[in-house]
Amino acid sequence: MSSKGSVLIIDDEQDVRESLEQLLKLDGYSVATAGTAEEGCKKIEDQVCDLVLLDISLPGRSGLDVLQQIKRDSPETPVIMITAYDSSQTAFQASKQGAESYITKPWDNEKLLLEIRNLLDRSRLRVENVQLRRALKKFGLPNLIGKSEPMQKVFDLITQVAPSRATVLIQGESGTGKELVAKTIHATSPRADRPFVPVNTGSMPVDLLDSTLFGHVKGAFTSAVATKRGLFELADQGTIFFDEIGTVGPETQTKLLRVIQEREFMRLGGTETIRVDVRILAATNEDLRRLVQENKFREDLYYRLNVITIPLPPLRERKEDIPHLLDHFLKKFGRENGRPDLRFSPEALKLMMAYDWPGNVRELENTVERAVVLASGPELGVDLLPEPISRNGSNALRSLPLASLEGRSLFEITEAYERQLILDALVESHWSQTEAAERLKIPLSTLNQKVKRLQIDVKRRRQA
Repeated sequence: MSSKGSVLIIDDEQDVRESLEQLLKLDGYSVATAGTAEEGCKKIEDQVCDLVLLDISLPGRSGLDVLQQIKRDSPETPVIMITAYDSSQTAFQASKQGAESYITKPWDNEKLLLEIRNLLDRSRLRVENVQLRRALKKFGLPNLIGKSEPMQKVFDLITQVAPSRATVLIQGESGTGKELVAKTIHATSPRADRPFVPVNTGSMPVDLLDSTLFGHVKGAFTSAVATKRGLFELADQGTIFFDEIGTVGPETQTKLLRVIQEREFMRLGGTETIRVDVRILAATNEDLRRLVQENKFREDLYYRLNVITIPLPPLRERKEDIPHLLDHFLKKFGRENGRPDLRFSPEALKLMMAYDWPGNVRELENTVERAVVLASGPELGVDLLPEPISRNGSNALRSLPLASLEGRSLFEITEAYERQLILDALVESHWSQTEAAERLKIPLSTLNQKVKRLQIDVKRRRQA
């Protein structure tokens, strides 16, 4: 089968089938054809196809009927309807029954090929996302939580890099979930059934780190009473994850560089060269480029690690994700403590939305667990929040009438507070979005996204 994908053409006109078949084969697709609805449906049952080109007018049975069957039996398969005339009613009917697109005869070859490529790309991405979620569940990990634009970019990067063996550098502040991202990459890679070996390089002395990573032979040092395999050997065919890679000493950096380049190493005190097939993932909360400039990190190792970079945004730059995170952690700790009925009060939500979360998601998770454990009733109030949140939040927020929020969902309440915060920042900045973004400590692109989502008419207000 062609690497581009397989296409099934269902059309009763032989010259149409042949023309489309030649066009698609020349562009690298595997093609099957059918001249009747029955033949087409049988081929769909007998073989997997990635996309269907379906004539709307077939002898004996309508193409729309065939479309219904395809969408019932294989809902993820994209379908392009073929029609002899352009009709908005036809397009509406086809779209209503699940067709992704439609073309009219005669068609434009380039536009058709572009449409097929786009539909297959979107279809593959949907399948990969489903596989990612299934793998996360199988691996015992919570879903990566985030509807914000920065987190969607992270999600897309994971989907793209997971199938490869490329080295990945995950950058982000403490508490942003770097190890979770590393586990997700491994869990959705071809190495998922092999070991995932995490190494916290910042917590080990240099000599112990070398022994831990590469192993040692008997007698290599005083306490080496037996030969021991290192983590690289244990991770063979799998993934090794280096947390806090910036803390690794110069000698270990040199050995790591050799492993990355040559895929081989020696145990401490040994002479035998050991070859391994290990994918390397690394994480840092430091600026490795700055460490290179300060001669604290090898430049060649930096470039070896920095093949693909996944930047994790701090929580203060994606506050629209806070309601989703709160909901997730409330359910998690509610189940663990036998308290499924808990909810945060509007005042507590107000303060948490205003807080900058220097400890990021880890701090938010700890805050929710603390509130759940200490709760005496179903509502988690301000008194259950740590003092930094209540103090800083109170100073940062304009008051919003709490009575107007009664009966509204957690997401509606937090969205109302977020909208008010942005409006306050814009007013204080005389409607300069650049200055408002600086006040809110978020990228300008993130603010623009929020302004659109919350339907804040900046232009109109600026002119008022």
